[in-house]
Amino acid sequence: MIRLASWIIGSLVIAGIAAWIIALPGTLTLELAGYRMQPRLGTAVVILLVAAAMIIALWAITRRAIGAPRAMARRRAARRREQGVEALSDAVIALQAGDPARARIMAREAQARLPDNGAAKLLEARADLALGDMPAAREHYRALIASEKTAVAALTGLYDQARAQNRPDAALTFARKTLSLAPETAWAGEAVFDDLARRGQWAEAVGMVNAEPASTRVEKARKRRRQAVIETARARESEVSEPNNALEHALTALKLLPDFVPAALIAARIYSNRGEARRAQSLLRRIWRATGHPDVALLYAHAQPGASAVDRLKRMGEIIEMPPPHRAAGMAMARAAIDAYDWPRARQALAPFADGSATQGVCSLMAEIEEGQNGDQGKAREWLARAMRAPRDPAWTADGIVSDEWEPVSPVTGRLDAFEWKVPVASNARPQVAAQARPEANPVALSSEPPLPLAPAENAQ
Repeated sequence: MIRLASWIIGSLVIAGIAAWIIALPGTLTLELAGYRMQPRLGTAVVILLVAAAMIIALWAITRRAIGAPRAMARRRAARRREQGVEALSDAVIALQAGDPARARIMAREAQARLPDNGAAKLLEARADLALGDMPAAREHYRALIASEKTAVAALTGLYDQARAQNRPDAALTFARKTLSLAPETAWAGEAVFDDLARRGQWAEAVGMVNAEPASTRVEKARKRRRQAVIETARARESEVSEPNNALEHALTALKLLPDFVPAALIAARIYSNRGEARRAQSLLRRIWRATGHPDVALLYAHAQPGASAVDRLKRMGEIIEMPPPHRAAGMAMARAAIDAYDWPRARQALAPFADGSATQGVCSLMAEIEEGQNGDQGKAREWLARAMRAPRDPAWTADGIVSDEWEPVSPVTGRLDAFEWKVPVASNARPQVAAQARPEANPVALSSEPPLPLAPAENAQ
């Protein structure tokens, strides 16, 4: 209603203005080629307006006629572009839906309509890779490397192809090239870092970690963890050849992760070998209170080189209360008591844990106690038989591999920080239940028995 009223009012205003112009008094004299015209002023204004409108209309028609071929070409290009974008969309959907053959057809159709579109070429290369046509995929990717826009994407595809073909050297080459073009590329950085860790090039690896940005709390914790693991690996590598340098790396790792057991064990062993038993024991006491790791307790007992088994048992009593607060403490105390032939104390230490849930380590120690204290071969064999069926004790485990000591990388995958102190998931090996060499042979030996359990914080390391 308002729009209709506005239109009527506007029409009346225009009509009024036109009538006013036509009714203007006076005449206009025009002389052209010997002709003289004297129309009224209003009529002359109307004639001029009509003439201007006709000229504008004629120019518009002429311009449209001249530009018709170009407009038709633009419309055809727009239609081809729309068809190309639609084909590109169909290719993405087909590839995501697991139909690489259709994806390749649609990608080629998109390229026919969008010859300069890098996404269509990348999709065709991806489809070739999914179809197993490696030569075609490689050619497409290599052609895309020349373009700055598609170089990183092409190198990503070549990296995936090399990994699919089990060509690690080629994959690493593509990762390094990607990292040189785009240092912030996460997968390339991880690939290069994993290779450095696998080959033990710790100086370069820690340099990469130090350069990593870390803004969130999780990222900062992850960065500190990786730095600590690398520093511990460097300490482990030079512990025998350069103990002072190894100690420096181990202490750096402990500054990053104050309760990191592998670094603490290395530092304590170096202190002990240097005759600084008090420093070693102070460090081990702190780590034991934080983690309850059995290797820490055993190394604490052996921190004084040349100490007798009785002295080691006394030293073990400094950090382990009776009755032991957890299985790891009980097994460590029992091991020290057995070495000192203090059978009652060994039995007392294991008493809370020698029930139906006794682990392999507890059963093995109980077998030693029965044989050593009473000479009862029958009960010893019973405990050994229980050990065959008993749950396993926590150990350093990575990718199904169980190790006596912590290692910085997995021997299976080469992944950094793969070893965890936990109960192995499964194993085809028979449990070790026979007594082995006594720790007296090595003043800093950890244990000759199966891995001991961890305290409540067993996965904190």
